[in-house]
Amino acid sequence: MEVRIRLQKVGKSANKHYNWRVVVISRNKSRHGRSLDILGHYDPSKKPAVVSINKEKLEQWVKKGAQMTNTVRSLVAKSK
Repeated sequence: MEVRIRLQKVGKSANKHYNWRVVVISRNKSRHGRSLDILGHYDPSKKPAVVSINKEKLEQWVKKGAQMTNTVRSLVAKSK
């Protein structure tokens, strides 16, 4: 089972401001599928955007072989 670290949409679409979760999920699951673990949150509607990621959990999943998407990789770089 290939595992990815990616964003998952949460929140209402009425105002078009979504919040995002940084999750660990199987590669073949949809964006709204059940995740294995929640690593953090990303809120782009705030100025500046709020990025909150649990670095310890992230490192554990990467050591287990989980691959980050490009978007998550850039968010991790911004949060440092």
